[in-house]
Amino acid sequence: MCFYPSKNDSKKWVSFMKTISTALTLVVCLAAVSATSAFDRTLYNFNAPLSVGQFRTVNDGVMGGRSDGRIKINAYKNLEFYGNLSLENNGGFASFRSGESNLGLRAGDAILLKVRGDGREYNFNLYSSGRRTFRKSFKTVDGEWLVVRLPIDQFVATFRGRTMRNVSMEPAQLNRLGIQLGDKKPGPFKLEVEWIKSSGGQVSGR
Repeated sequence: MCFYPSKNDSKKWVSFMKTISTALTLVVCLAAVSATSAFDRTLYNFNAPLSVGQFRTVNDGVMGGRSDGRIKINAYKNLEFYGNLSLENNGGFASFRSGESNLGLRAGDAILLKVRGDGREYNFNLYSSGRRTFRKSFKTVDGEWLVVRLPIDQFVATFRGRTMRNVSMEPAQLNRLGIQLGDKKPGPFKLEVEWIKSSGGQVSGR
């Protein structure tokens, strides 16, 4: 049984309506959080020191360059990608990538990653079982944590840094991911990654 204050008692009525409004707001917020969590799926986090073993570095040394990119799990349990970018010997990139696994991506999904960078622009790469690379860049703010959202339908196919046209992506064939620096600015760099997730179209909270 529900009891309502008399509309003739204005103070009780106002208090009653405020309570109802607060309750409705709480219900809406809880529903939004629940819906968001249902759409997000963690691909990688770095809580354990051995989690770095899921990745390997690939630098321009494979082409004669002299860039030095390394990865480690730091004291804050984040993956840290760091080193020095060099343009010598026609080099200019440093990167790391995961081993092969079923990423479970579908059309309309997005990649979410929480990062703290150095103000430089990085590339996020997705690799397919057909040896194709799809790329989308993202910017960082020096010293600030950001949650970056990268819709996979905005990634473009590349080959040795050059865009390839008329190459379609098959999300089900994507089985590796990674991050690359190749902004043609020599010098030290550092990017921390707290986690990498996939999202079914909604942005998760921090």
